Amino acid sequence: MGKRLKLLQEFSVPLILGVILALVWANLAPHSYHEVLHYEILPGFNFHFFVNDIFMVFFFAMAGVEITQSLLPGGNLNPIKKAVTPLMATAGGVLGPILVFFVLNSFIGSPDFIRGWGIPTATDIALAWLVARLVFGGGHPAVSFLLLLAIADDAIGLAIIAIFYPDPVLPTEPMWLLLVLGGMLLAFILRKLKVASYWPYILGGGILAWFGMHNAHLHPALALVFIVPFLPHASRAEGDLFDVTDTEHSTLTNFEHEFKVFVDFGLIMFGLSNAGVAFSGISSLTWMIFLSLLIGKTFGVFIMGSVSRFMGFPLPDGMKTKELFMAGVVAALGLTVALFVAGVAYIDEALQGAAKMGALFSAFAAIIAIVLGKMLRIKKIKEGEKAESSN
Repeated sequence: MGKRLKLLQEFSVPLILGVILALVWANLAPHSYHEVLHYEILPGFNFHFFVNDIFMVFFFAMAGVEITQSLLPGGNLNPIKKAVTPLMATAGGVLGPILVFFVLNSFIGSPDFIRGWGIPTATDIALAWLVARLVFGGGHPAVSFLLLLAIADDAIGLAIIAIFYPDPVLPTEPMWLLLVLGGMLLAFILRKLKVASYWPYILGGGILAWFGMHNAHLHPALALVFIVPFLPHASRAEGDLFDVTDTEHSTLTNFEHEFKVFVDFGLIMFGLSNAGVAFSGISSLTWMIFLSLLIGKTFGVFIMGSVSRFMGFPLPDGMKTKELFMAGVVAALGLTVALFVAGVAYIDEALQGAAKMGALFSAFAAIIAIVLGKMLRIKKIKEGEKAESSN
């Protein structure tokens, strides 16, 4: 991969470009934007469906890979003791925004807004990693702390989407979930047969799971999350989302390595498909989503991380009170998953647009984090440098 290509990938340029294009197009020529978005290429198949129901399968699969890797020996969630503080911070980063959302809804909201409580619960993994490196430096333990928090955050986000956001128009049909179980069984058998290529798992188990989720009226973008853990992998964690090398050859890491570029650059389509909201659509719901992310995440992460520290579970070396607080601010970046949840939370286009604008506004957390990092004099640690012990 060329250096320029890697920079575009790491700085989430495709996603940001897609968001900007969508905002400009939707506000200058809204009719043509929605016409292109919903033009039926085939019966029931349009650009929006392709992006949200097919392409996003691979986006969530990447999150599934990271969760699987984290649970392996040597991974960030194994053994569980060293992950207690970031996991408690994660719980705060999920419960905090929900609490803030309901409090704000009781003052400035409406009963129509209730379904949006899940929108501010997840953290954008790639953007959080990028901003954390800018604030803390590439070698700071807070970067790994935030990456773990974001991965666990998204695992909870996947569960929230699957459980609480079925299709609001069509009732759930649980019998179709037998196809998901069939896909998992097929993937299990393929692993027992020591099939090394990931294609039979994806095309066999993945397609069965996709049709099962789709026909059960649950979101099919989660299909590969059920299949990825069955991909053959090493006995220990082999790297993370941003550290996959050509020398690693397990089926799991091959899948991640070969699809990561496709997913990262394909996010231009996601931004284009989901971020096209009119600025005139800003409402109290917009500010509820934004403030739930900014306030709920920041203080949820900080408070629960502090509670864990008080209970005797340490922060990583080099992280103290102000670094924990800054981690909460960075975690408020909810862009990608928040946009996705907003799309499934509301049927009403006005509510959906207002909620998506709140998710987009969460990008300002990056600016707040960078400025606040300078004000608090956060010491940057370069890669290869050793952090000072904080405990």
